[in-house]
Amino acid sequence: MSGILDRINGPADLKKLSARELPLLAAELRDEIIATCAANGGHLAPSLGVVELTIALHRVFDSPRDRIIWDVGHQAYAHKLLTCRRDRFATLRTLGGISGFPKRNESPHDVFDTGHTSTSISAALGFAVARDLKKERNKVIAVIGDGSMTGGLAYEGLNQAGHLNRDLVVILNDNEMSIAENVGALSSFLSRTITNEFVHRFKKEMEGFLEGLDGVGQGMLKVAKRAEESFKGLFTPGMLFEAFGFEYIGPIDGHDIGLLRETLEKVRRFDDAVLIHVITKKGKGYRPAEENPSLFHGVGPFEVATGKVLKGKGGGASYTAIFGETIRKIAGDDERVVAITAAMPDGTGLAPFAREFPSRFFDVGIAEQHAVTFAAGLAAEGLRPVFAVYSSFLQRAYDQVFHDVCLQNLPVVFAIDRSGVVGSDGPTHHGVFDLSYLRHLPNMTLMAPKDENELQHMIQTAVGHDGPVALRYPRGNGTGVPLDQAFRTLPIGKGELLRKGRDGAIIALGTMVGLALEVAETLAAEGIGLAVVNARFVKPLDRELILAMAGETGRLFTMEENVLQGGFGTAVLELLEEEGVEGVAVTRFGYPDRYIEQGEQPELRAICGLDAAGLAAGIRSAILGLTAEGS
Repeated sequence: MSGILDRINGPADLKKLSARELPLLAAELRDEIIATCAANGGHLAPSLGVVELTIALHRVFDSPRDRIIWDVGHQAYAHKLLTCRRDRFATLRTLGGISGFPKRNESPHDVFDTGHTSTSISAALGFAVARDLKKERNKVIAVIGDGSMTGGLAYEGLNQAGHLNRDLVVILNDNEMSIAENVGALSSFLSRTITNEFVHRFKKEMEGFLEGLDGVGQGMLKVAKRAEESFKGLFTPGMLFEAFGFEYIGPIDGHDIGLLRETLEKVRRFDDAVLIHVITKKGKGYRPAEENPSLFHGVGPFEVATGKVLKGKGGGASYTAIFGETIRKIAGDDERVVAITAAMPDGTGLAPFAREFPSRFFDVGIAEQHAVTFAAGLAAEGLRPVFAVYSSFLQRAYDQVFHDVCLQNLPVVFAIDRSGVVGSDGPTHHGVFDLSYLRHLPNMTLMAPKDENELQHMIQTAVGHDGPVALRYPRGNGTGVPLDQAFRTLPIGKGELLRKGRDGAIIALGTMVGLALEVAETLAAEGIGLAVVNARFVKPLDRELILAMAGETGRLFTMEENVLQGGFGTAVLELLEEEGVEGVAVTRFGYPDRYIEQGEQPELRAICGLDAAGLAAGIRSAILGLTAEGS
């Protein structure tokens, strides 16, 4: 028996359905999203929360003529299913499959690429102004979550949009959560919607009181009625958005399709800036996601019947967990240590720290720029702030790292999680640029551990260093090495020689060290002897060790999980040039000058030649080619 979703080949088919069929369609959409995320993983809870809203949007508006822009985009799964991608939806987040985020090259209904937060209002205003300059007529709608409203860019967009007062619709999807529970003054302000009941009750009580008075009371009642809207503004979020120049509507039930349709139909006839405040439930329709929306925000494969998340492949504890436990232990001995996250206490491993040291833990919301400058202020007063952040998210705070931390040489620690390729989230989340965008900043010390045990010691080293330190580590499990119980401070700028060899030296960084040893073992069986160096530091380099390897072997191979442009290998080339070293052949292995698509981490590394087989082939070719040229 075919379902209603089987009849939807695009938004036009959605408009043919009866009102009675729409809730049934919502249930089918949820079933499809749950089944696919159970197999592939994905952003389940956010997408389940906006199913009715998505149906209403495509029922009322005419996509892609009307532009629908999804902030972040992890709530766009129902949108993808309703816009001609159901036949490919099972490939979600897989190599060669459809993206977990809106992608312009995937569908004309995805009008703006997203993956990072707080961009929708600014982008939508750009679409609206371009429309007006071209003298076209269509609607522009930005859908932004309350979590994204903690990002400063959202307010920059609101400020300009309200000033210009163009025909623009902003839908605030308020589920009281981003990834973790929302924090901050804005979250408290939005949650005041519940006080509408208080406002109503208070107004009735005051009316009764004033009506019982004499003529003076009646006069006061007239004044009170005229002031009613102003009074309500003191207790509801409308005051904030109307101050920005938006017409405020709401809050309304985001799971009532009929109410959503009615509201959107009215707004469609407006020609100025409007904000609709919609209340939804994250994870709606799937009990495990409703009960644990943080876990199911971005989840791996799971059992549909129970919600039990299926564990990944074996190995040691995750680098994230080791970081969290290490910084918790260090903070127990050093009261100067404070920890900062940008709405990711669980994702960065800081939840145990937060429980043990609540007064020294700060979740600033999705506001990386603020987090960095906040850390700088803490450091300037003698504390040792540790900002745990994903590599691709730190990019948003580049200027603050430069201006507020490095320029003042302040002891802020950047614990950079998810370095290298991260898997199915794709190009918006791969952490392959941090070595390049941090290495050239004066005063910065930059390092990467070869395994989870060395990570412990690097954290200890970073906290004790009197200057900015960034240490990067990958997503996923460690190598399973034993963990030292006592932490030690590593000498800054010193690597370690792990293996000797006469035919060349591999200078490897971080996750590539283990692969370098594996490759050296493979090639040794072929008669090629390679030295292996664990570089540890990108800045400062171990100049003495690297120059010694260059002099002894005449061939260097650098390995890094970063783009080649401006990365670790480039630093080695610069060292040789600065020292006037000639006659040394250098081959660099890293990611190419393009955005790496989605896929499992091993798949992506193999495609880029950064697995054991690809690295061995590259070194073998370089050595044999050089030998042939020299013979």
